Amino acid sequence: MLTPKTYRGIIAVTRRGTGFLSNPEFTEDVLIERESLNCALNGDEVEITLGKKVRGRQTGQVTQVLIRAQTEFVGVMSKVDSTLVLVPDDQRCYVKFRLSDPKDAQIGDKAIVRLSRWNNARLDPIADLVEVLGKAGEHEAETRATVIVHGFKTEFPADVLAEAEELHKNRAITDAEVALRRDIRDVVTFTIDPDDAKDFDDALSVHKISDDRYEIGVHIADVTHYVRPGMALDAEAKKRGTSVYLVDRTIPMLPEVLSNDICSLRPNEDRLTFSAMFVVDASAHIHERWFGRTVINSNKRFTYKTAQDNLDANSGEHIEELTVLRDLARLMRRERENSGAISFETDEVKITLDDKGKPVKVYVKERLETMKMIEDWMLQANREVPDYIKHLSPKDAELPFIYRIHDTPADDRIEDLRVFLKAVGYELGKAGSKIAPGDINKLLAAAKGSPEETVVQMATLRSMAKAIYSHANIGHFSLGFENYTHFTSPIRRYPDMLAHRLLASHIKGTPISKEELESYRRACVTSSEREVAAAEAERESIKYKQIEFLENRIGQTFEGTITGVAEHGIYVAEKESRAEGLLRVANLKDDYYSFDKKHYALVGQRNKKSYRLGDAITVKLYAADPLHRQIDWMLA
Repeated sequence: MLTPKTYRGIIAVTRRGTGFLSNPEFTEDVLIERESLNCALNGDEVEITLGKKVRGRQTGQVTQVLIRAQTEFVGVMSKVDSTLVLVPDDQRCYVKFRLSDPKDAQIGDKAIVRLSRWNNARLDPIADLVEVLGKAGEHEAETRATVIVHGFKTEFPADVLAEAEELHKNRAITDAEVALRRDIRDVVTFTIDPDDAKDFDDALSVHKISDDRYEIGVHIADVTHYVRPGMALDAEAKKRGTSVYLVDRTIPMLPEVLSNDICSLRPNEDRLTFSAMFVVDASAHIHERWFGRTVINSNKRFTYKTAQDNLDANSGEHIEELTVLRDLARLMRRERENSGAISFETDEVKITLDDKGKPVKVYVKERLETMKMIEDWMLQANREVPDYIKHLSPKDAELPFIYRIHDTPADDRIEDLRVFLKAVGYELGKAGSKIAPGDINKLLAAAKGSPEETVVQMATLRSMAKAIYSHANIGHFSLGFENYTHFTSPIRRYPDMLAHRLLASHIKGTPISKEELESYRRACVTSSEREVAAAEAERESIKYKQIEFLENRIGQTFEGTITGVAEHGIYVAEKESRAEGLLRVANLKDDYYSFDKKHYALVGQRNKKSYRLGDAITVKLYAADPLHRQIDWMLA
């Protein structure tokens, strides 16, 4: 008897317990019903055999789980048949976990469990209790769950803290260290950051050389002066990859004595920095550039708002320097846009909490010109650093470096986007042709101010490739840069630390060993993965508070925008808070609605009324469930 052929792949499991496995040998995912999952969970790498075709769809059965995607799960303690179980928060996890030893866990607790054994798909898996986080729904328990489920830790290991304290104790900047650096403490320098910022990792300086020449300095916290390879601090920063910014707190990459103190560019204190200095004319053309280690003393800590107030009033502290930076930034921005850089303008949701962690206000943050100005100068530094590395490279080789790359969108994604855009009345370039950043800018300009603007921008963003860190440079598609890195935020991003180390080595002419280069390559992969996890944690933190904000407003009416359409209903984002929920097709009582895939709309059979992407809609809040991150709407 022939042994059935097996196939490997990553299985995706829906909340209904239905699995789908993609494999290069199949044009369509293999369907795996719940009874055929054989203990596989969402994201696991599995081996399958094929079954029969059902209504033209290839089915399969899992023969074995090869690699578990996760072994720890967060959820709420409940009771089934007098047994304490954990019901996972992730609804794609279709099983409950029976505890080997419930210890002090009680019904209603938010907890973490670790899968210990599961060999029979007919029985619930057995798990060990790792930690009780608190009562489900409590602010602290839910926040800690968000942090843990995405692989981050709120506490630092003892050896990391010990190293940080030792650095803090010996933080005095010696004359010998200053002598090794360019001293610009007498140049007007300031930071501009959000109101609630605690770590200031970049500062700008302005020095007038002549009537049409300025030396602009972009000064970045010299984290790598303190955090060296081989230290526990460096290993921990590499593991974390990034800081995480939740609604109510920051999970820092580095301990606070570094991130908020000795590395932070606080006003009126000498600080060690790694700087990019540019001699610029009044047309924003760069005539000279210099990179190296410096010492600064910031004259002022601006917030975005206070700097903007000075610019709007054309008066106040450092108004001349602020005006120079703003005017040059405007010219640099225009040059980027003329060169094809895509100008996505995404809303940032901000949430105000009371002293118990409850949301009292959810709103879209105003985007000030000072925010754009800071971005412009950081972009310029991030662009010039790798360009300088290229300049230093010998003709027959390229010096190793860390790049922030963004690939051209995949052809199939662009074609899908074109189909969607056509359905809502827009076109993107020429059908079948390669897409260029300028085509996307034309699209965004055409949609600006229209009811469809948000969904057009959202769909376009989703079609883009993901920007990642890499040792191999392919350029940055959306910025339109041939060379780009992340150099400007080493307090909160590990790749920026790597960029600093490599730049310092190349300035000195120090060769990079194969072992070092391989460690940089691995760090790029880890940092890219951690960045995705941090973004997911941040989105989940916001979504939880958005839903909690609406929780006590059941039955109230809201204005919204349709952000998604599917066979089962329409997704609606509330206008003020941007909280998104589902209006189920079953709750559209006035007609029988069917999904018009071609036009991304639900259309009534009798009245021909349609609900399309981008449409404004008035809805009534039917249900808001923070624990399961769900909102249900009804028609108002």
